[in-house]
Amino acid sequence: MKIDDWLLDILACPACKSPLNAVPESDELACSSETCGLVYPVRDDIPVLLVDEARKA
Repeated sequence: MKIDDWLLDILACPACKSPLNAVPESDELACSSETCGLVYPVRDDIPVLLVDEARKA
């Protein structure tokens, strides 16, 4: 997955507005909030930040 650091700095979880973190060795971005815990897919290096597409961690 190729997502620039500057982009990761501004991306936020659509559900709770917490920062997102790249999941090592996976094409996913995880919400940093312990209460939310959603994980969003990254397809073709594009984050899919739709709550309907996310899975619970």
